[in-house]
Amino acid sequence: MTLTIIGCSIFSFMSYFFRNPKRKVPVNNNVVYAPADGKIVALEEVFENEYLNVKCIKVSIFMSMLNVHVNRYPISGVIKYSKYHPGRYFIAYYPKASEFNEHHSTVIETPEGQSVLVKQIAGIIARRIVCYANIGKETVQGEDLGFIKFGSRVDLFLPLGTSIAIEKGEKVKGNNTIVAFLDMKD
Repeated sequence: MTLTIIGCSIFSFMSYFFRNPKRKVPVNNNVVYAPADGKIVALEEVFENEYLNVKCIKVSIFMSMLNVHVNRYPISGVIKYSKYHPGRYFIAYYPKASEFNEHHSTVIETPEGQSVLVKQIAGIIARRIVCYANIGKETVQGEDLGFIKFGSRVDLFLPLGTSIAIEKGEKVKGNNTIVAFLDMKD
């Protein structure tokens, strides 16, 4: 009887943790949706030196153990870069986690030619990143990008000139919360 209760409890927790609620969004090339559920822990201008090699606006979303851990494409476009990087496992909300932790980086180029980098970052408990991005694949805003098992963090690197629609400390929902509006060049 005790083993049955323990087994059911573990099954219930895993079902809750690995849930993937379907959230439909209207595709809009100007809008950047949150790629994950969580809390904004960083919002700053940085130099992105992995692929873009330009100053960007970095938005960091920390996912707690209670958040949905599915990551979604924040914009539509074509995958230009997709690379896994082994690394450390610092606590995900620490600033150094973005640089030193295990992560997977994906660059999406919009139909207008703007590039957005999405970085899935493993944390102290999370040690498994799943990413579905393949170079050359056309993505649709809101589709599943991947999953970080047992949570962590997602960093977005947006072009300068992007109008930010959230604040540090704000809670966001993947595919529900508008993070930013891209500057639509003429």
